[in-house]
Amino acid sequence: MARLFRWLALVLLIGAAAEAKPGERWVAAWGTSQQIPETANALPKEDLTDATLRQIVRIQVPAGKLRVRFSNAFGTAPLRIDAATIARSADPTTSRVDAASVKTLRFGGAAAVIIPAGADYWSDAVDLPVPAGADLAISIHLPDAPAQQTGHPGSRATSYTLHGDHTGDAELTGAKTAVHWYQLAGIETVSARGSAVVVLGDSITDGSGVQPDTNKRWTDGLQLRLRAAPGLQGMAVLNAGLGGNRLLNDGLGPNVLARFDRDVLSPPGVTHLIILEGVNDLGTLTRDAPVSPEAHAALVERMIGAYRQMVARARAHGIKAIGATILPYGASAYYHPDAQNEADRQAVNKWIRTPGNFDGVVDFDAAMRDPAQPTRLRKDYDSDGLHPSITGYQAMAGAVPLALLR
Repeated sequence: MARLFRWLALVLLIGAAAEAKPGERWVAAWGTSQQIPETANALPKEDLTDATLRQIVRIQVPAGKLRVRFSNAFGTAPLRIDAATIARSADPTTSRVDAASVKTLRFGGAAAVIIPAGADYWSDAVDLPVPAGADLAISIHLPDAPAQQTGHPGSRATSYTLHGDHTGDAELTGAKTAVHWYQLAGIETVSARGSAVVVLGDSITDGSGVQPDTNKRWTDGLQLRLRAAPGLQGMAVLNAGLGGNRLLNDGLGPNVLARFDRDVLSPPGVTHLIILEGVNDLGTLTRDAPVSPEAHAALVERMIGAYRQMVARARAHGIKAIGATILPYGASAYYHPDAQNEADRQAVNKWIRTPGNFDGVVDFDAAMRDPAQPTRLRKDYDSDGLHPSITGYQAMAGAVPLALLR
């Protein structure tokens, strides 16, 4: 019995040592939004049964002490993680890690954790010095597949699954691959002066058209600008884009108001928010059939109401709310907008630009539209009439006034 008590005391001591010391300040260093993966993007249950899942993410700011936020936000039953590690990736296009950098993640000193349904769970802190832009590999062993997967389908990064516990292996030889993230919400670091800007958006922010493992989203370009800007090197860009996302109704994932608290207010150290949402609300209104002028007016009013809600919630938490104008989409074959849809977009953008409604404005409409056809994206910035090209994403990154983030 005495030996048992000594063992329990040691576990508690290890757990306490792994946590942040009093006075240490945690700041989000990487993050992504969560949803229920649709059938095409969910992993087969057998691939997550007695399986190691290794996922690669690019940390945005320098870090020395890290903790990982795992998510069972959409789970319908508790999720057990039997083992977890974090390591520096040896090659972000493969499962290989720097074996000397592998660190075991613990939870209150224990190697395993059971995450309640609907909850997130932090790991204990580990010491792992990494520079800004380093690729990290987070590996977990799941004895049983989640009853309902929580994930981010638009990772634009390769993940790996292999049966058995291989969380400490340098490479997952023979692993299956998937271009999605699962059960992983964020990485945080101790920083005296660091901060974060959350970018709420849809597939344009999520990076539609960006090839896996290339990190060419417009938010990636913005992060590179911040790293080169005096006084802003410690600000992490947290991409909270979800494909098909809308202000008012659920799409493939939850509407933006439903996820606001989790994606904006929950990560520590957030000082700024950029909101680029609304094109899917405008487009879906008449995608299947025309609607009355009253329905158009009601949509604009409700969209503005959603913006007001988010600005008020952000300001209540000391977060600067920056509005981004909705990009032109007149050449979209998916939404085939008409003159009334364009009038709705102009009305919303006018409200976004009006001083006082937001704490600042990023005018993506002005930066991205074709001067000869302002209802459309510039040809060199356009991929499909709705989403920017890679050149277009670079232009978006360059259009953000960094003074807004100081």
